[in-house]
Amino acid sequence: DEYAQCDFIVSDPVVSYRETVSETSSVTCLAKSPNKHNRIYLQAEPMDEELNKAIEDGAAGPKADPKERAKLLCEKFEWDKQVAQTKIWCWGPETDGANLVVDSTVGVQYLIEIKEHVNSAFQWATKEGPLCEENMRGIRFNLMDVTLHTDAIHRGAGQIMPPTRRCCFAAELTAKPTLQEPVFLVEITCPQEAMSGVYNCMNLRRGCVFEENQREGTPLVQVKAHLPVSESFGFVAALRQATSGQAFPQCVFDHWENLQGNPLDKGSKMEELILGIRKRKNLKVEMPALGDYLDKL
Repeated sequence: DEYAQCDFIVSDPVVSYRETVSETSSVTCLAKSPNKHNRIYLQAEPMDEELNKAIEDGAAGPKADPKERAKLLCEKFEWDKQVAQTKIWCWGPETDGANLVVDSTVGVQYLIEIKEHVNSAFQWATKEGPLCEENMRGIRFNLMDVTLHTDAIHRGAGQIMPPTRRCCFAAELTAKPTLQEPVFLVEITCPQEAMSGVYNCMNLRRGCVFEENQREGTPLVQVKAHLPVSESFGFVAALRQATSGQAFPQCVFDHWENLQGNPLDKGSKMEELILGIRKRKNLKVEMPALGDYLDKL
């Protein structure tokens, strides 16, 4: 009112999701360069959630000591020793995210010359996934094979990056893709008589109480629960109302959790969620088709 005197448009709060996969790609995906002289073959597979956290915490990230990282990958996650030591090309997005590109090729000529281009395309792909342009998380991309033109001028960045990005998208779509949602850890302090209100409020919002402790020498109970971030808007007000103002919650981010369902099933709740995100981002309001990214021999 004081300055421009224009109306505010208030949108719903935005929640960030992560794109991931739940099984290994059903086929080895192929993408050809624009000049048709180069071919990229990729497969996607899910990574262990503990490994994702180890990467995000830095223990298995790019800045970790290479020997310690290789030891961790071999002993805890049963990786092949050579793969753990020398075959990880890149982490992404932002060079430290919980996605990997791993060289699984054998005896490919000129491979080292396209490494930077493949890594750049991988960063690009993991930053904006095919489902709804959200970051990817927990996906290992295995570079299975590469066919390259002998002349260096025909395998520059413009010929390698676009097909590698498309191949990453195709690999995700053939590996049973899904979304991960962020989940809060909620700590609630309230008297015993207000507990029924806490449970009712949690049940209405897909929350899950996993710990309940009586504070010694007081009539108060400390409750710990998990609550999806998408359900947390208005939670404090609803909890106060349900407990007559006796409950005091604190929310902090805790972990990512896979959503149930298949986004490629017509009419599913996950498809509805993805189409809603695509509409908000002004993308085409339809599910991405595998044929848009996958090439044939």
